[in-house]
Amino acid sequence: MAVTETDPTDPALANAPACGSKQRRIAHLDMDAFYASVELLRYPQLKGLPVVIGGGRRKVDDALLQHPDGSGPREPCFIPVSEFPLLKDYVGRGVITTATYPARRFGVGSAMGMMKAAKLCPQAIVLPVDFEEVRKYSRMFKNAITEIAPVTQDRGVDEVYIDFTDVPGGQREGGRVLARLIQKSIFEKTGLTCSIGVAPNRLLAKMASEFNKPNGISIVYEEDLQSTIWPLHVRKINGIGPKAGEKLARLGIETIGQLAAQDERWLISHFGKSTGAWMHRAAWGRDDSPVVTESEPVSISRETTFERDLHAVHDRAELGRIFTALCEQVAQDLQRKGYAGRTIGIKLRYADFRGATRDQTIAQATQDAAMLRRVAGQCLKRVPLQQRLRLLGVRVASLVPVAEAALHPAAAHSPGPAQGDTLGLF
Repeated sequence: MAVTETDPTDPALANAPACGSKQRRIAHLDMDAFYASVELLRYPQLKGLPVVIGGGRRKVDDALLQHPDGSGPREPCFIPVSEFPLLKDYVGRGVITTATYPARRFGVGSAMGMMKAAKLCPQAIVLPVDFEEVRKYSRMFKNAITEIAPVTQDRGVDEVYIDFTDVPGGQREGGRVLARLIQKSIFEKTGLTCSIGVAPNRLLAKMASEFNKPNGISIVYEEDLQSTIWPLHVRKINGIGPKAGEKLARLGIETIGQLAAQDERWLISHFGKSTGAWMHRAAWGRDDSPVVTESEPVSISRETTFERDLHAVHDRAELGRIFTALCEQVAQDLQRKGYAGRTIGIKLRYADFRGATRDQTIAQATQDAAMLRRVAGQCLKRVPLQQRLRLLGVRVASLVPVAEAALHPAAAHSPGPAQGDTLGLF
């Protein structure tokens, strides 16, 4: 049978009634290599080339914009490709935020150390992250979505869940027509592409959005579970991480289908009541979680990776300054967003890449930098600090809106975080 391509912008099509009963249709939209794609709007001459984002500083980018003869700034699009820094020349501790698809073909990916990536793709061009530009385009593409489908759930700067169920055209071709319309609108307003998966629920939609990247649309129905979902590796289920994946492998379970074949009681015996029951539901494609348009933040955190490994004793002053700055930044984030928190924690990563976290819950919520530093300092006393450190982070959880919180008294009269030796550590 011939398939006629339809125009998703046709109002008559979008508003025509769907055949049959209305089924739940949830979409997961993922922007394609978002950080890298934003940079390619600035540097179109790099399209089609391996490019990695991260590990740099904005001053590197600013230097590129200056004409070599000192005559002043030049347009980004006129910078010769040969003048961009290469990954093979990178020296530092940075981590890749994202990579273009040509770079990914060499095995380079997000969260990979820059030095490791340099061995895989030395010819890749390195660009720093421009967070301001990323946030601007994030707002733009999300606005384009909500103009068409208002029920969305933000999952970060480059991901969104969308409820298609009651949107005009949302049932057409399982949601494909509406997905095309959203892709078209985003591209027209930003110049960026995205991939969309549409399915009966969020769990399956997220998996589907990975099927046809970049700039693709994938539609999954309940009856596709055995043929499309079950052959996938269990790690494709959002929520099954490396440790659970390794344990499942030791138990002889590699695919989602193999997981679905297990008795729920057997899974509970190995993973506990909550996780085991959830695994069984997920393997059978069951997920009733709604698309929540507004949700409270779970936590607010700041962390930094050092340019060189630092020691708690030998580099005490430098670590103290960094620690104070992180606490101040978290406090400012809390104040700006109107939240206070009761659980304060720290995160460390040692030179050998092992990590440690500790947290402490206080009686009254706070958004005060001095209080955050004092409590986080108590957490530091509970971790070994003999090894050198490569990363330090501060986190606040158990958040409540300030309007509902009985703030810790320190928030009312604290003189601010001490810069010196108040922790007895750093």
